[in-house]
Order: sequence, then structure tokens, then C-alpha cells
Amino acid sequence: MKVYKSKIGVGLVLFMVFVFTISSYILVIEKSWSGLVFMVLTAVFIAYLFHQTFYTIDGNVLKVKSGFLLNHSYEISRITEIRETNIPISAPAASLDRLEINLNNGQGVIISPKQKYEFIDELKKRNPKIKIELRTKNKR
Repeated sequence: MKVYKSKIGVGLVLFMVFVFTISSYILVIEKSWSGLVFMVLTAVFIAYLFHQTFYTIDGNVLKVKSGFLLNHSYEISRITEIRETNIPISAPAASLDRLEINLNNGQGVIISPKQKYEFIDELKKRNPKIKIELRTKNKR
């Protein structure tokens, strides 16, 4: 069993810090203490999700976990394609440096493993039929 932590994107973190700082500043100016408490709790929750998002390859199963909110399993034998992407849709990924994993049933998941190429290699070992589409030439 191999565990891969989610990559935490600096740009994404800086954007969120900027938004939370400006929002918190406005709430302090307006003396909206309940709003400030809500903002701080939201920031703590997001930080928790960032640090508790990881992917596990266990035998022929890929497990995707993000805090207590998401815990899905995918059979590696059903993976048809892995593509690099940076689409900013909501996903169990703490970075915009992402992988889109498509399955043969039309489902998929977007993730952001820190050790992206090692992660891809591990999946390919278990399912050599997976088609890989990388945006950049081999960075390995």
C-alpha cells in the first residue's frame, strides 16, 4: 500500500489567504465579530482539508480521501486514461497541478498527487492499458 499526499499549490494558497485577509479586514472594520468567527472557522476547515487530502494505491484499488467529506474507491483496472489538467473545478485536490483520471464507466476524478509521475507509474504497473496524456514532455 502506497500513500500519496495531495500537492498544495502555492498560488491557490496565496489566493485564499488574500481573499480571507481582505474579507476579515472588512469584518473587523464593520465590527462583525460573528462574521469574523465564521471566516476563521472556514479558513481552518479549508486548511484541514488541504492537509487531509491524500490518495492510496492498495492492490488494485485507488482510494481518494479528502478529510471526512470524501472517501471514494476506484478499481485501477477500470482506469482508461490519465491526463494532466489545471481546471479549477471543485475536486479533492489542493493544487491546480492536477491529474484527471477517467474510468471505463464514464466516471472520473480529479486529483493532485505531490509525486505525480511516481503515482502515474504505480497505476501503470497495475494497469498497463491506461492511456497517459502529459502536457509537457517527460519530466521524469
